[in-house]
Amino acid sequence: MAAADSAELSDLMAFLDASPTPYHAAREVGARLARAGFGLLEEGAGWNLEPGARGYVLRGGTLVAFVMGTIPPWESGFVVLGAHTDSPNLRLKPSPELTQAGYRQAAVEVYGGVLLTTWLDKDLGLAGRVALAGGRHELVRLPGAPFRIPNLAIHLNRDVNKEGLVVNPQHHLAPIWGLESSGAGSVLELVTASLASTPAAGATAADILGFDLCFFDAQGATLGGAGGELIASARLDNLGSCHPITGALLDAGDAGATTRVIALHDHEEVGSQSSSGARSRLLESLLGRLVTSYAGAPADALPRALARSLFVSSDMAHAVHPNYPDKHDKLHRPLLGGGPVVKVNVSQSYATDAVAQGAFVEACRAEGVTPQFFVSRNDQPCGSTIGPITAARLGMRSLDIGNPMLAMHSCRETAGAADPAVMRRVLRRMLVEPPLRDPAA
Repeated sequence: MAAADSAELSDLMAFLDASPTPYHAAREVGARLARAGFGLLEEGAGWNLEPGARGYVLRGGTLVAFVMGTIPPWESGFVVLGAHTDSPNLRLKPSPELTQAGYRQAAVEVYGGVLLTTWLDKDLGLAGRVALAGGRHELVRLPGAPFRIPNLAIHLNRDVNKEGLVVNPQHHLAPIWGLESSGAGSVLELVTASLASTPAAGATAADILGFDLCFFDAQGATLGGAGGELIASARLDNLGSCHPITGALLDAGDAGATTRVIALHDHEEVGSQSSSGARSRLLESLLGRLVTSYAGAPADALPRALARSLFVSSDMAHAVHPNYPDKHDKLHRPLLGGGPVVKVNVSQSYATDAVAQGAFVEACRAEGVTPQFFVSRNDQPCGSTIGPITAARLGMRSLDIGNPMLAMHSCRETAGAADPAVMRRVLRRMLVEPPLRDPAA
């Protein structure tokens, strides 16, 4: 197994800590791209692009970036690396104020497939975006960790270790953030106070017209294992894929023949059915605009380009759990630190087919990497990703990959410290070398 790359690992941990919400993650990726010469493009403006141009668009918690190839896409295709920026969590309801039994609490809604019990007894922060009077909007992150969802003491729930803890999402998940007698302001007053160092300084709670605010585990990413071979953090699913994808695009350098694209979508954890999710027309529209930027683009340029293209969906994969090894098919048990995982499902919950798999395996071999494989047990359904959605939406050949992890959808997850750098190298190779020699196969 590969040793962890300390520089890559430190950068990943910084990225995780800087990205408590999809909106922060997309903005952080954008800042990294901007430092490398990528320009932020306004979707509603006209674009004047030439071969070799590099740019990106932001739509909420979604970012799509590109480096235009030297050969028109209808001749060379696209290579698109995709992932998602969102993670299962708790979100603040529009009317957030609760009081119960002398405590101040916050009303929450469950976002995605949350492992509810893992959110108990955690130091929770609050971050996201707010819409303000006058058409302004700002990212926000409250200082510290003012929220907590306390467990019920075992003395009051004596059978919990035998019967298990059942958490009712309506009654048992409201975080406390103080005592009713404290005289503190409202939750939204806490939010506006945190805007003091932004252009929205001086805003009041009445100025907040809307918000998308997420609770998050305030503990930063940490290393574990006797030799630092493990990484523990919130939101590894799927910021643990967004980071190597971004790094691969930056590492790929100047333009090659094929146009390179990364698509980091919001809302995958709730089905991608949104204006910025993988089911939207955002990626299709951007690819269409890139195609028509080339001189002499024919009327059928986009479908011809898509026919020559490959979409690589990178989403974290299920590593075998040492306490539950029978939950995996015994021949397909990915291990932390064992490198990239190819995800296969013949019912197309994963989009991988033999040709796309071959392109990825070839890139792995070129980097001296042996891929792992994940296939669900025949008696247990698997999840899905943006891979099948994009394959169906755009008719683009696709495959599903990801690095292995434990405790997926927990408030705090675990992965292998060596795996991110390996994935970054393989994805870079897919960007710089044409992965499909026979796209019609």
